[in-house]
Amino acid sequence: MIVTGEFNVSLKPLDAYAEGGAGVKLGRMSIDKVFTGTLDATSKGEMLSARTMVDGSAGYVAIEQVIGSLDGKLGSFVLQHYGTMRKGDDHLILEVVPDSATGELHGLTGEMEIRIEDGKHIYDFDFTLPADNV
Repeated sequence: MIVTGEFNVSLKPLDAYAEGGAGVKLGRMSIDKVFTGTLDATSKGEMLSARTMVDGSAGYVAIEQVIGSLDGKLGSFVLQHYGTMRKGDDHLILEVVPDSATGELHGLTGEMEIRIEDGKHIYDFDFTLPADNV
C-alpha cells in the first residue's frame, strides 16, 4: 500500500563527538517531525551529516522512531535514513528497520520517499503489514 501525506520537521544542532578535518564539516542534529494524513504520528531521532568542500555534495544518516497511527492502526516503528548528494543530485533511502514495529503495526515493512513541493514536506510511504494485521 502506498500512502501520501505531509509532515513538518524541526532540526536542531546537537553537540558533536567527532570534528571534521581537511575541509569536511561534520554535524549532529535532533529531528522532530509531525506527520499528517494516513500516517498520523510524531517522531524523534538523530542525524549525523558530513558536508564537503564541493558545493552541493554531502551525506547523512539518521534514525527516527515514529509513534502514532498508520492507516488507523496504532503502534510505532523506526525509520533508518541514508542520504547522499553529489553536486546537488541527491540519493535518499528511508526504510523501516526490520522488526522495529510495535502494537498493531507489528511486522510492518516499507520504504518512504520524501520531497519538498511549494515549501511543503511530503512523504510517500510504501508499506506492507502482515495478513494477520490487516
